[in-house]
Amino acid sequence: MITLFMPTFYFNSTFSFSGVHSMEFEPSEVSLQPLSTTRHKCSACFKQYKKKEHLIEHIKTSYHSVHDPKCGVCNKHCKSFESLREHVAGPLSKVNCSSVFAERGCILCLKICSSVDSLNEHKEICHLATPRPIDTVEMLYSEDEVDISNGISSRRSREAVAIDCEMVGGGSDCSLDLCARVCLVDEDEKLIFHTYVLPQIPVTDYRYEITGIMEVNLRDAMPLNEVRERILQILHNGESISRVRLDGGRAKVLVGHNLEKHLDCLQMNYPDHLWRDTATYRPLMKTNFVSHSLKYLTKTYLGYDIQIGFHDPYQDSVSVMRLYKRIRSQDHPMEGTIRVSNSPALSFSSSSDPWKSMALENMTPNELLEISRSKYKCWCLDSRDAAER
Repeated sequence: MITLFMPTFYFNSTFSFSGVHSMEFEPSEVSLQPLSTTRHKCSACFKQYKKKEHLIEHIKTSYHSVHDPKCGVCNKHCKSFESLREHVAGPLSKVNCSSVFAERGCILCLKICSSVDSLNEHKEICHLATPRPIDTVEMLYSEDEVDISNGISSRRSREAVAIDCEMVGGGSDCSLDLCARVCLVDEDEKLIFHTYVLPQIPVTDYRYEITGIMEVNLRDAMPLNEVRERILQILHNGESISRVRLDGGRAKVLVGHNLEKHLDCLQMNYPDHLWRDTATYRPLMKTNFVSHSLKYLTKTYLGYDIQIGFHDPYQDSVSVMRLYKRIRSQDHPMEGTIRVSNSPALSFSSSSDPWKSMALENMTPNELLEISRSKYKCWCLDSRDAAER
């Protein structure tokens, strides 16, 4: 509350012997109307608003949630890991947050450790080595171990499968992407499927500088139709197509970078609710929600280089699997039925719309944040879904 005092002048007129009136000023204090300085602060991103309704609208449209990347020092929520990195280590970072992060922060996963010793122990786990080249990796099982009749592998594989395709050029201008090599790995980084692929139309550009593929590699390659059939057998895991489309059932989660492009070149359909795409996952994107390259993500979040020279499909698929597992392992609080007040009237279920059913004007910023929900599905929910099965 601020009270302003302004001087006010009263004029007294007196007559002098010279016949000229003189003016005298007497100051007096008069209080003006008080000005309100109340600010409404978002508990997530710390933005401030003059009116409560503006704060409510901000939280409704920003989709803050427990799944946001969050500073381990001040608990500020960020849109992406890149914006969090700028907050703790960028040129305009907060002094307190940057100093703590410089001492005890992991440059890869952005975690704040309790001490320098624990940081050193954490780095041994967080900093990963470059995967071996595909030519030195043995396939987990041979082709005859897959039962074509029911699509179930004789060896039980894990829930998620990562894919990477190497593409050559087709068409008169070489702009058509044709799948020429495909690789699948499981969560244990075991190679479960790898083959060269025979394109359905002539190749006009092998893109050798990137793919390392030559004409000789495709002479006895597997036809695209057979490749697609074998991949779907692995992904469906014996589940019916209708169940896969409905809720997935026993089908595998498909992990990749720019999955839409990979599936297009394979001419293959797979339900998008089973996609886990590192190119379009919001926390891994740029601050303007443009995709990063897999090379950048691997170097920034895993600590090693890939795609030096020829692109190795095994290294690429292992890298996207590692990114997926790192995000999935995050321990976020559970969203669900919560109570934001002692009043039963302010309790709600996650299936209802709290923005329509609650007295928002009477809620604190923390209570507003508790009813906010993420706009995307966090990958940490995959581990919970698997535990409930």
